Amino acid sequence: MPRKISSPAALFLLLLAVQLACNLPGSETGTPDPFATLNGLYTSSAQTQTAAATSTPGLPPPTVVTLAGSPTATNPPVTFSPAPVSRCDAAEFLADITYPDGSIVPRNTTFVKVWRIRNVGTCAWNTSYSIAFATGDSMNAPASIPMPGSVAPGQYIEIPVTLKSPGTDGSYRGYWKLRNASGGLFGIGGAADSAFWVDIRVTGPSFVAYNFADKYCDANWTSGAGNLPCPGTNGDANGYVIRLDAPVMENGVTEDEPGLLMVPQNVNNGYISAQFPSITIQAGDRFRAIVNCQRDAVNCNVVFRLDYLNNGVIKTYASWAEVYEGKYYPVDLDLSPLKGETLKFLLVVSANGSNNQDYAIWLNPHIVRQGSAPTPTNTPIPSITFTPTATFTPTLTSTTTFTFTPTPTFTETPSPTPTP
Repeated sequence: MPRKISSPAALFLLLLAVQLACNLPGSETGTPDPFATLNGLYTSSAQTQTAAATSTPGLPPPTVVTLAGSPTATNPPVTFSPAPVSRCDAAEFLADITYPDGSIVPRNTTFVKVWRIRNVGTCAWNTSYSIAFATGDSMNAPASIPMPGSVAPGQYIEIPVTLKSPGTDGSYRGYWKLRNASGGLFGIGGAADSAFWVDIRVTGPSFVAYNFADKYCDANWTSGAGNLPCPGTNGDANGYVIRLDAPVMENGVTEDEPGLLMVPQNVNNGYISAQFPSITIQAGDRFRAIVNCQRDAVNCNVVFRLDYLNNGVIKTYASWAEVYEGKYYPVDLDLSPLKGETLKFLLVVSANGSNNQDYAIWLNPHIVRQGSAPTPTNTPIPSITFTPTATFTPTLTSTTTFTFTPTPTFTETPSPTPTP
C-alpha cells in the first residue's frame, strides 16, 4: 500500500513543482510570482508592526490601521497638536497708546506712557496687581504702580505710567512687567515672562561751546623736534599745522567748514600735538569732528587721537587709525564721564610708520553743549567826565558899631502953690 504523505511534505512538493514549472522554458513571464506576493505582504506587515512600536516622545503612539489586501498605506498621517497650556497670569501686548518706540522727547520733560495690555490668563486682575519696573532706564519712575482697575480674562486695559526724560541726549529704553497679588512677576509672550517697554529719543537745543579750528593758535603746538609755530609752514620737516577754510576730503568733496591740516614730523612714527587751553566739561558735552586724509594723499597712513591732560597726567580718550581709501570717519563722543573736570584737550596725529604723504585733516573739531547759547552781556565801562564845580567860600567880617541912643529922663517940676 502506498504510504500517506504528511501535510507538510505535500506542501513542500507542491511548492517545488510550482517553482520548477515557473522555470521551464516557454512559461509566461506575466504570471505573478506567488513568493513575491507573499514577500510583499510580509514586508508590509513588518513595516506596520514597526510603525506601531515606534512613537514620538511627548506624543501618543500612532494608531495602527489595518489595510485589507494592500501593503501600502493610503490614509494621510495623523497630526497631533500639543494641548494648550493653561496659565493663571499671562498678558498680551496690544498697542502703544502714547509715545511709540523712538518718540522724541525734550530733555528733563515729564510725559505719560500708556500701554494697552490684554489679560490672556485664566485669573482676573484687580487693584492688588501692579505694573513693575524690571530693568533698563527707569526714567525717574516709581518701582511699581497699582493696576488702574479690574481686568477679567479676555479683556484689556490701558496702563499709564508717569516718566521723566533724562537730561542728556540719547536713546533710552525701560522694561516693565506685571506683578500679581502674591508678588510674582509675569509678562507677555508664549511663556508669559517677556517684558514690554518704553523707548524714547531725547534731544534738544545745543550750541558750540568750544571750536578748536577757530582757536587753533591758542594751543601749544609741539612735535618730537620741540615747539612749533602757529600757523606752520607748508613742508616744514619738523611738522606743521595749517587751517583750511575749504578742505578737500578723501572722496573729493570740498567742505565749507574749517579743517586743521596736521602733518607729523618727518621721521619714523613722527607726531604732531596741540594742547588747548583749559575747559570745564558739563554733563551732555560731546566732541564732534570728521577725520580723514587730504585728497590725493594716497600713501597717507596715520592715527588720530583725542587726549586730555588732567592733574598733570595725559590720557587718551579715543583714537582712530586712518588710511587713504576714499572715505572719512565721523566722530561723535560723549564727554559726560569727564563732567565737572577742568582739563586741557590735545589733538594728536602720529605717523603709522614712515611719514609719506601723511596729510591728516581734523574737519571742524568742536565741543557741543546742551542748551541755548548764553547771551553775551556787554558790561559798560564807566567814563569819567570832569565837570568844573563852583565852590563858594563865605568870608565872615564882623564889624561892631555902637550907637548911643539917649534915654529920656522925666523930672518932676512942682507946681506953685498960690498964697492967700
